[in-house]
Amino acid sequence: MRIIAGLGKGRNLISPTGAVRPTSDRAREALFSTLESEFGSINDLHFLDLYCGSGAVSAEALSRGAAFVQAVDKEEKATSVARSNHEALGKIVGVGSSSVITMSVSRFLERSAENKFDVVFMDPPYELGSEEILNSLQLLAKNGFLKWGSVIAIERDSKSRAIEWPEGFAPLKERKYGSATIYYAEAC
Repeated sequence: MRIIAGLGKGRNLISPTGAVRPTSDRAREALFSTLESEFGSINDLHFLDLYCGSGAVSAEALSRGAAFVQAVDKEEKATSVARSNHEALGKIVGVGSSSVITMSVSRFLERSAENKFDVVFMDPPYELGSEEILNSLQLLAKNGFLKWGSVIAIERDSKSRAIEWPEGFAPLKERKYGSATIYYAEAC
């Protein structure tokens, strides 16, 4: 894995071993292309990466100009790798700040938000049920993690059911990238 664009373009990323399924380069490129078409650029945005795994998506956001990135995963092995990937980018002048938290996503979202985010990317394990994703979306809205117009992107197995967005979320589009589909919505 590598950084695709921005200040860290071409830098290699560390990938954890085990049950982590990193977002492919193709899907990451498409995700950021979509986000840049929505916002004009990633510059100065606040980016929340839930189920961050290696932190490749949030590292890409930092490379492309995000002002602040928060990454969350319950697995210590994953967050250790994500911290290393973010720290490597942090040495580049002009890269924003980041924080990586080892905690379950549901526990993280149950507390009041310390920051509001422009973009939320969720890449839960494919076997995670729809009810848990719905609960996470409701907690994002209820506990103040979202700004009006925030974009939420959720990566799921292309074979799974489509995301059912709760009240307060307007579906934007869905795009298939091989075995993964990314569903997009806007907070309203």
